[in-house]
Amino acid sequence: MHSYAHDGLTFDVIDEGPLDGPVIIVLHGFPDRARNFGPLISALTAQGFRVLAPDQRGYSPGARPKGVRAYAIGRLTADIIALADQAEVTEFHVVGHDWGAVVAWELAASYPDRIATITALSVGHPRAFIAALVRGQIFRSWYMIAVQLPWLPERILGLLLRRRSAVPIDGVVEFWREPGAATAALNWYRAMLHRTSRTGRIRVPTLYVWSTGDPFLGRSAAQLTERHVKGPYRFVVLDGVSHWIPHERPDHVAAMLVAHITENGGTDAGADDHGAEDQSCSI
Repeated sequence: MHSYAHDGLTFDVIDEGPLDGPVIIVLHGFPDRARNFGPLISALTAQGFRVLAPDQRGYSPGARPKGVRAYAIGRLTADIIALADQAEVTEFHVVGHDWGAVVAWELAASYPDRIATITALSVGHPRAFIAALVRGQIFRSWYMIAVQLPWLPERILGLLLRRRSAVPIDGVVEFWREPGAATAALNWYRAMLHRTSRTGRIRVPTLYVWSTGDPFLGRSAAQLTERHVKGPYRFVVLDGVSHWIPHERPDHVAAMLVAHITENGGTDAGADDHGAEDQSCSI
């Protein structure tokens, strides 16, 4: 499949690998797109996985609804469940980076019967992030407040993104220039203020990868994440790697992800509560 329709919108999607292989859904973050995960996708399909990687709401040209509430987390997760349904996939592994990790956490909490494993890159559990704000995370996340202003953040970020050093991924400037793209991408942040529910605890096998060179996510939020996982849990720290983990270390991420899936291949996503197995390590 190259696209799918949901909620009156049309989403672009990369679909690679054997159709009968275990399915991994890969979710990009801000201001990224699925195409930039090419090396990671190739490494996973080489291992026999089928990979579905959508350009999420606001990033697909045919899926840019107007209004902040259209980007509520419930709608973002429903988009991914619709993708799985239309691909005729009952259970899948999910890996997300940045905002894609936020969606992945919410999927694992809200749809444990559909998620075989979760791998979160950079961003920890949302409740851990909130708890860490008083521990210094607020100084790393000031921009989330700044982007609540209308139209001005679109202009300023448009200028900043022209510098490769600001966001070292391909196609960002071109994406920002597409009609409605900048506002749609920033509406993910703006929709946070309208959220009324909290992400639940995670009971499916979880791999969380954080990097010491991330200027946006501090160690406190990363370390607090384990409190919100009640299933098998592994926390990996990558020393000296920036925020852009899947872009800088695609082969490494693929190897960790395959090992995580293999180790938990027989785990029932709907299992009863049990204590988290925190297997932390640094690389």
